[in-house]
Order: sequence, then structure tokens, then C-alpha cells
Amino acid sequence: MYKNFLKAGHAPTLLAAFLYFDLAFMVWVLLGPLGVQIAATLHLTPIQKGMMVATPILSGALLRVVMGLLVDQIRPKRAGAIGQIIIIAALFLAWRAGIHTYGQALVLGAFLGVAGASFAAALPLASRWYPAEHQGTAMGIAGAGNSGTALAALVAPSLAIAYGWTNVFGLALIPLSAVFIFYMKMAKDAPDGPPPKSLREFIAVLKDRDAWWFMFFYSVTFGGFVGLASSLTIYFNTQYGLDAKTAGFFTAACVFAGSMVRPMGGNIADRIGGVKSLTAMYCIAGISLASVSFAPDSAWTALAMFVVAMLSLGMGNGAVFQLVPQRFRKEIGVMTGLVGMAGGMGGFYLASSLGYSRQMTGSYQAGFMIFAALTVFALMGLTGVKTRWRTTWGASHLTAAKI
Repeated sequence: MYKNFLKAGHAPTLLAAFLYFDLAFMVWVLLGPLGVQIAATLHLTPIQKGMMVATPILSGALLRVVMGLLVDQIRPKRAGAIGQIIIIAALFLAWRAGIHTYGQALVLGAFLGVAGASFAAALPLASRWYPAEHQGTAMGIAGAGNSGTALAALVAPSLAIAYGWTNVFGLALIPLSAVFIFYMKMAKDAPDGPPPKSLREFIAVLKDRDAWWFMFFYSVTFGGFVGLASSLTIYFNTQYGLDAKTAGFFTAACVFAGSMVRPMGGNIADRIGGVKSLTAMYCIAGISLASVSFAPDSAWTALAMFVVAMLSLGMGNGAVFQLVPQRFRKEIGVMTGLVGMAGGMGGFYLASSLGYSRQMTGSYQAGFMIFAALTVFALMGLTGVKTRWRTTWGASHLTAAKI
């Protein structure tokens, strides 16, 4: 199967999409791993901490729709290049001018949302090179750029201790610039990409109820992943008193687990179907998040629970995007934007709600329990639509793809 996959598409573009996505996601959640140091400098409350790390997620969610529109109008490679230039410029200004107030941190977070919108360019860039039977694997590999969140959690706190957290923005420019050069040289748009669509055609997609189901399903899987990736450094510091560096290492372990299994989730979905895979993932994620809400006595126990949750959410991300290109192949650009937006909205909710929960109740439990309940609702919804999917658009496929 892997031999056939390697022959099916364009490997340099897939690698370029992965690297672009990886570095963009590293930048997108950067305020989370730096949150302990930034909060200490700016004297932030728990709610302000939550909003600071949630703002890039919200901005990225909204901008994914814009990026999706841009992808269909000027093609993925050019849209991705524009996004990378904006990210580099924003970080350069933050590095040179500095961040001195809570409001300035929010403004930077809004610009970092452009990095989160990379999802809507990187995935179509890779996806359009591959046939339906390899969509789960291709989208999983490109989407494994989620690992950039682990990279941020792993190195950002240590760099902040060594050089100051403002200088981390400048250091991030080095890999970002290198990847931009590689991307411009190696990435190519697929020759059979769909023609640009009118705004009316984009709106028409929202009239399809399946679009809303996919948006909801991804708001839980990806929302849980990115919400935790942005919040766990602050969580481990606040809940267990871990220093910023150690809290970053714990967060990196969780995020690395969730990002690395995304290709596996896509591949498993290719083999057994996205519906079966998602069903298992929602069950595991819900149990894990409900369990960790009771604040285990040991940080190591909490770490284990979060790793299990992130593994299931990461695989769930791959499973969702095994299904989306099968149902909306001609509209993959706009659907990637819409579904990605929903995922970001879920992440914004989780990250911000944890801050509110901590300040209002003195505990993170309510934030985790409500999100665990969302996994149950997603499981119920998936159970309700799977028969219709398998007997309508799933049954009409002329490929080996499974749902």
C-alpha cells in the first residue's frame, strides 16, 4: 500500500506542505508555551492568560475561511506564500518593538492567527495530488505538521529563560525563513485543481448538512488538540507548580503524541473507514478528559491521561480528513477552510473556558468536563449519520476508499 502511495502523488509538494504546516503551527501556539513568562511580566489574571493563548486560535479559525477562499482563487501555493510572509513580518515587528501590555499581546495573537490559517492552504496543496484511496494517508502526513506545537512547547520556554521571551520571536524567524525558501522552490500546485468558485458557490456548501456535521466533528477533535496544546504549559504550572521549562516538556510530550499519530489515524481510516475510527477516538478522548478533570494528585498521572486524550484526538483529526475529501472533493478548498475554522473555534472555546473555570471556581474541572460532554454529543451525531453516509455518497464511490 505504501509503495502505491509513493507513486500516486508528488512527494516534494507533500514534504513542503508538511514543513510549512509544521512551522506555522509552531508559531500559532507560541504564546502558550511562553505563557508562564509573559503572564509573570505583564501580571495577567487566569482569565487574561486564557484569552491570551486563545486569541491566536480564534483569529486562526476565522482566517481559515479567508484562506480557503484565497486558495480557490489563486491556488494553494501562492496563498500559502502570502500567509508565510505575513507571519514573518508580524514576528519581526514583535521582536524589534517588544510586547509591553496585555492589549499588545492580544494584537500579536491576532496576527499569529494567520499561521493557524495555514491549515486551509497546506492541506489542499497536498490533497489535490492524491486519489481518494490515499487521501487519509496524504492528509495525515501533511496534517502531522501539528507536531510544530510540540516543538514550540519543547524549546520555547528554555529559549525564553536563556534569551528572554521577546527574543524567542526573533529566533523563530530563522526556521520560518528557511522553510519559506524551501517551500517556494519545491512546492507545486496539482495540475488538475478545480477552477475558482464564486462566493455564491461557497455559500451553497453551507446548505449541505454534511458540511455542518464535519465542522462539528472537527471542532471536537482538532479543537481539543489545539486547545490543550495552547493551555497545558499554564495548566501544569498552575495546577502542579511545575516551572515553565518542565511544564513545557510535559506539554511537548502530550502534543507530540497527538501530532505524530495523525498520519496513523488517516491510514487506519483508509483501512477500516473514517466512521469506525472516529467512533473509537471519541470514546477514548471523552473518558480521558473526564478523568483528568478530577485533578489527579500526581502531575505524572495527569500527563498520562493527557497523552491518551491527545493520541485519540490526533488520530481523530486524521480520520475526519479521510472523510472530507471523499464527500467534498470538488469543494476541498472551501471545506478545508470551513472545517478548519470550526476546529479552531473548538480550540478557542476550550483554551478560554479553562481560564474562566480556574478564576471563577478555583478549579479547571468544569472546563474539562464540558468538553468531555462534547465528545459524547459528537459520538451521538456520528452514530446518527453513519447509515445515511454509507448508503448514499459512500455507496456511490467508484474507488477503494472506505467510510
